[in-house]
Amino acid sequence: MHQLKKAALIVAAGMAFSQSGFAADKTVWITLGDTAFQQLQQAIPAVRSVQNSQQSVAGFKAATHHSEAVHVVQLSETQLLKLSGIVHQKLNRCGGFIQHSSKEEAVTALYAQPKTLAALARPSYTIDNQTIVSPMVAQMQATNIAQTIIDLSNFTNRYYKTTAGTNASNWLLNKWKTMSSARSDILVEQFTHSSYPQKSVILTINGTDNAAETVVLGAHLDSINLNGTTETTLAPGADDDASGIASLTEILRTMLANNYKPRRTIKLIGYAAEEVGLLGSKDIAASFKAKNANVVGVMQLDMTNYKGSPLDIYLYTDYTDSAQNQFVANLITTYQPTLKIGYDKCGYGCSDHASWYNQGYPASMPFETAFTQDNPNIHTANDTFQNAGGNADHSLKFARLGLSFAVELASDGPAVGDKVENFSGSLTKGQSKSFGPFKLKAGGTLTASTTGTGDMDLYVRKVSVPTTTTYDCKSDGSSSTENCSVNSTTNTDVYVLVSGYAAGNYALKVSYPAQ
Repeated sequence: MHQLKKAALIVAAGMAFSQSGFAADKTVWITLGDTAFQQLQQAIPAVRSVQNSQQSVAGFKAATHHSEAVHVVQLSETQLLKLSGIVHQKLNRCGGFIQHSSKEEAVTALYAQPKTLAALARPSYTIDNQTIVSPMVAQMQATNIAQTIIDLSNFTNRYYKTTAGTNASNWLLNKWKTMSSARSDILVEQFTHSSYPQKSVILTINGTDNAAETVVLGAHLDSINLNGTTETTLAPGADDDASGIASLTEILRTMLANNYKPRRTIKLIGYAAEEVGLLGSKDIAASFKAKNANVVGVMQLDMTNYKGSPLDIYLYTDYTDSAQNQFVANLITTYQPTLKIGYDKCGYGCSDHASWYNQGYPASMPFETAFTQDNPNIHTANDTFQNAGGNADHSLKFARLGLSFAVELASDGPAVGDKVENFSGSLTKGQSKSFGPFKLKAGGTLTASTTGTGDMDLYVRKVSVPTTTTYDCKSDGSSSTENCSVNSTTNTDVYVLVSGYAAGNYALKVSYPAQ
């Protein structure tokens, strides 16, 4: 993860970097949140904000939205390292910055508010693939995850500029290729980045009849030791983030063992260069946006194997998608009902999910602990498998969650011959409008979705008109982008209610197999 855990490393890091691989202490441009900027300026008074702007941060409801000042700053790479230490020491959280290739790119990012892509298809968040998911979840094994963590942490380091960092990327490429060699519908390739040698690794399982829509699961393959970044510096990165890559690998193994073939395309991504400002994921998410790719969901697994908090899985609610977060929570209660869910925030740019969020894609990040209780050994030579407990039991929870996320989303697609009805209008705050009845055929699923301005909430109910307190399905995220689905074993009438949580316009789409 993109942060520092030992305050004492701040001074040591500056000394180590004078002997590291950086040539003449290169300067870089970053964007960072205001609280981190204030601490940086106290420590290095010469640092100045070149430009700043207020950015909106999503909450679960419109009432919980808030804005955060974000700054454009130029730093040396030594100062960038020091920034990570300052933020952890003073704020007990991630470094909170994103690195950019130029001042112009940083300024553009400053003013680019995330907007959902026009072509983006919101999936149904109905959990209806238990017969597929449950057997696979039961087959997943912590010992497999443990072995991959050990294998990756055996590299001297996985720093994005070192030979070992390049070798780690090649190792993952070959491992995933070997695992999937019998499948002609799977492609494993590397994504080349222009300014450093480490490559990201992307595995693609092509969808069958809905391949234009994509589900992404990612983790970062690089590691860092903030005492130095030489070829011989030890940075095992067992928890940060070999554990995430290992979780993805067990997801892949399980899908392959069951010959699972998704309707939507699935991509598993090992990102390069996360630790230095989300560089790898920034390039990849931007490339998807440039192609107007229809990514229906993104999950980031960054640190999954250190249980430092009383609850099991923590969902981070800032710079993520509230509707998808609720879906992820529902996946946990459905497929791992004994687990306890927590919620927290990690601030600006704390991991690779932020790169997708900034491009307008729905992203979620389940995490191993509450934010201030994560692994104290990360970014040091002590981030080892043994120091996270010597087993992968905690990671198994995240691997199971990731698999249920991938399979539930990727098993769906538009039903052939569904009737589609479209409606539009406007509502004031507190006003509602009902639609229906829609004559749903036995064995079918009705899906309702809204887009628009303001904050519209969506309710669906069989037999009778829903209310905001009586419904079979509700979707009440922080915008007017909502989705709700119901199914029925018999012919039935279904009704839809759109309610204005905040005033705005809506476009309602209802699709279903008609009687």
